[in-house]
Amino acid sequence: MNDIETDYKPNAAKLNGASALAPEELDRLTDDIIAALKTVYDPEIPSDIYELGLIYRIDIDDNRFVKVDMTLTAPGCPVAGEMPGWVENAVASVQGVSGVEVDMVFDPPWDQSRMSDEARISLDMW
Repeated sequence: MNDIETDYKPNAAKLNGASALAPEELDRLTDDIIAALKTVYDPEIPSDIYELGLIYRIDIDDNRFVKVDMTLTAPGCPVAGEMPGWVENAVASVQGVSGVEVDMVFDPPWDQSRMSDEARISLDMW
C-alpha cells in the first residue's frame, strides 16, 4: 500500500512506501483522487471535505485499489450515513482506480486545526 497521510493539514499529503506503480502514474492517481475528493462537500459547511481535513489517509495499492480513512466534523453529523458513499463514488470516478473502500474513523477526533488555509478563508475562521 502507498499511504498518503494528511498530517493534520489536508494540503500536505505524503506518500510512504514503495510501489510497483510507476512514480508518474502514482502521482497522477494521487492528484486525481485529491481533485475528486475536493468535489465532495459537507452540506452544512461551504468547504470541501479535503480542505476541511476530513480525509485522514488514502492508500493506493499496486492494483490501484484505493482505501480512504475519513472522519466527520462531529460523530452525530446528519450525513454520516451518506458521506462515505459520496466519497466512494467520487474516488471511483477517477480513471485507473480499480475499486474503493471508505472507512469512517473517529480517532483522532477532528478539530479545526486540521483545516487548510483555504477552508479557513472560505469559512472566515482566522
